[in-house]
Amino acid sequence: MGPMHVVEQLRPFPPVEWRCRAQSVAGGELSKLGRLCTMHCTVVEYSGCKEGYPCGYCASAQGKVSIGMWAHSMTVQDYQDLIDRGWRRSGKYVYKPIMNQTCCPQYTIRCQPLHFQPSKSHKKVLKKMLKFLAKGDSSKVAGDEEPMDSHREDAVACSFVLKNESDISQSELKPLSVEETERVETEDNNEEEEMKKEVTVKKVESEPPQTCVDKDSAGSSERSNSAKLVHTTPKPGKGADLSKPPCRKAKDIRKERKLHKLLQNQTHSLEGTPSQVEPQVLLSQNSKSKANQPKSIEDFIFVSLPDDATHQLEVRVVRSSPPSCQFKATFQESYQVYKRYQMAIHKDPPDKPTISQFTRFLCDSPLEAENPPSGPDCGYGSFHQQYWLDGKIIAVGVIDILPYCVSSVYLYYDPDYTFLSLGVYSALREIAFTRRLHEKASELCYYYMGFYIHSCPKMRYKGQYRPSDLLCPETYVWVPIEQCLPTLEHSKYCRFNQDLKAVDEGCIKELGRVRVLHKRIVMPYSMYKKRRKGPSDEASVQQYASLVGQTCSERMLLFRS
Repeated sequence: MGPMHVVEQLRPFPPVEWRCRAQSVAGGELSKLGRLCTMHCTVVEYSGCKEGYPCGYCASAQGKVSIGMWAHSMTVQDYQDLIDRGWRRSGKYVYKPIMNQTCCPQYTIRCQPLHFQPSKSHKKVLKKMLKFLAKGDSSKVAGDEEPMDSHREDAVACSFVLKNESDISQSELKPLSVEETERVETEDNNEEEEMKKEVTVKKVESEPPQTCVDKDSAGSSERSNSAKLVHTTPKPGKGADLSKPPCRKAKDIRKERKLHKLLQNQTHSLEGTPSQVEPQVLLSQNSKSKANQPKSIEDFIFVSLPDDATHQLEVRVVRSSPPSCQFKATFQESYQVYKRYQMAIHKDPPDKPTISQFTRFLCDSPLEAENPPSGPDCGYGSFHQQYWLDGKIIAVGVIDILPYCVSSVYLYYDPDYTFLSLGVYSALREIAFTRRLHEKASELCYYYMGFYIHSCPKMRYKGQYRPSDLLCPETYVWVPIEQCLPTLEHSKYCRFNQDLKAVDEGCIKELGRVRVLHKRIVMPYSMYKKRRKGPSDEASVQQYASLVGQTCSERMLLFRS
């Protein structure tokens, strides 16, 4: 006779950690499970396949196919392992698209925050926010529309507040005034522009700039520095004189002259010749050096606003499950923002975004709150990241903080602030947030953005956050998105792993080792199978185990009635 774990209660599941007690049960095979414990554990009810239901991406009436399970309780490690196998949660429902059958294959996408550099369009959004906060500028720039489907999540513990945090070096927190926006624009050169500059400099070193000049000045000894640009009309029927260099824009010529003069001054300085412009040369060199170091998102986010700033933005991260006191205190205000968002953006009728729907979809979570010493200060679990503007909530990002990543769930915002591109802005804030969590929890270094749907153009925006990877739907390895896009152009469903011999390393190998919760008793499937009465459920358990993988199937508890 060996002791056996028995879960005290199945429904309703307590919102706190599972408490198991020992109970003597016949069967020596179960003795290894018999130690007395207090533990976190995952309990799921497998729902099986759901097919032929409407798709919101391609408008197909019955093209969607997925597998799902109801998670009554789940550890953050189990959920981490599940999303690394293509699963995703919506409230407490955890689902996985059947990739080779569904109308719009959904590929798990993750960004690498530690190597992330904002694009020009990302910087544009960050600067727009700075201008709005500093001067109240709410002008909308063409092409800044939000994606139709917001993909945000945010989270952190009770009183964890992000507001111009100062644990970054002072050099990175150098104030950026709104008046300097134009100067910053010039520093946002991409690599191609930098290469063009280098080519231009080399050309200036080898020969003086060429321009079209007037005949009277052709014999001047001043070379191109004093030459005048003259636009002459070609004689009828003859066109431009091909024996002469082509005319160029005055703007290009001025740039070339400036570079040529700068090179001459640098040469004089190197030869020991006194130069009155040496300080300017050094300043120019410093500016170029600075320009060669791309600005990070922190350089735009964690800056000091002027004392007379028009607005103040504060980002608060509050635990949503179990709900913290801060979450409870702001629940109604947050719900009202969600209701306005659903009505304005997704055209829901006034009576549809109910509190119960809001709670089930964006507040309820199966994830257990965990606070290990080696983890982030806020702990792991589900959170709401609230964006407070002048004392009121204007946006909320729903996120999960897991052992290896911050996983974005959803974003909703006040429609009055659509002009701030809050979908993009919140994504950049979450990337910066992931970097900050990494400082304490070194293994937490990825930012999961949900699903990338290449067959739906409006969902391709997630691929703009680089570097990023897509999850191979067959072998569950990560592949750089650049390698995946060419194949996705030819087929909606693709195996990204080019090694044809590669297989799913985490596939189920021993079905008998799957852990089952039956009549409040935890047992391996091999034992449950012997005790079960009625038709065999082996096919269903086999499908479940193959999709969650061997590791999770041996750790999670599969409820069987």
